[in-house]
Amino acid sequence: MLKLEHLAWALPGGDELIKDIDLSLDTGKLVVVTGPNGGGKTSLAKLIAGVETPTAGRIILDGEDLTGDDITTRAQKGIAYAFQQPVRFKGLTVRDLLELAAGGPLSEQEVCQLLGKVGLCAEEYIDREMNTSLSGGESKRIEIATVLARNAKLSIFDEPEAGIDLWSFARLVETFEDLRGQNTGTLLIISHQERILSIADEIIVIADGRVRTKGTPKEVLPSLLAEEKTMRCPLGKEIV
Repeated sequence: MLKLEHLAWALPGGDELIKDIDLSLDTGKLVVVTGPNGGGKTSLAKLIAGVETPTAGRIILDGEDLTGDDITTRAQKGIAYAFQQPVRFKGLTVRDLLELAAGGPLSEQEVCQLLGKVGLCAEEYIDREMNTSLSGGESKRIEIATVLARNAKLSIFDEPEAGIDLWSFARLVETFEDLRGQNTGTLLIISHQERILSIADEIIVIADGRVRTKGTPKEVLPSLLAEEKTMRCPLGKEIV
């Protein structure tokens, strides 16, 4: 279980971006965090992963306080994080990266399975270098595959749909559903996509650095869709 207790974060000399957040995420659940742009979703993910350090509060995973741990230590303790903008690793092949994530050698079949889950053909990518020859979408899918290879206690995906074609997106949604069915770890996904929101066990809406609401898709999704519909209408008039 992941617990956030009175979590807060402010930029040095700047505004407070995360404001007194209390949350508990159960093991084996698929949780989707959504909300308006600039509301604090990615900031919250970075705090949990250890990319940023909170100015107040605690982050607890399975009873252990990780608040003072850096991103490397948290990774060793079971937190995996896929960045919104993937990092490129010149000199490493796709196989190298997957094996580093897995913590040891992978068979051809295992590599194929991991890449297949994100819609890539292993034969075309396994020996390719993680450099600028890969498109943004390809790099994104490979990074997601490295998170899947970790089998982490908590896997965080920041807008995994970004830069991914429709076929690969559909395959990725299936992969998230499969992982939830295995009930081995917690999935925390930041997304605006209705398809991902609809498969969540719990939706958490973050706005202005706070939890605005949370609940099951049945409880939360109708109001989110109605709000989005209203915002798309000219002059604030709802289209019927």
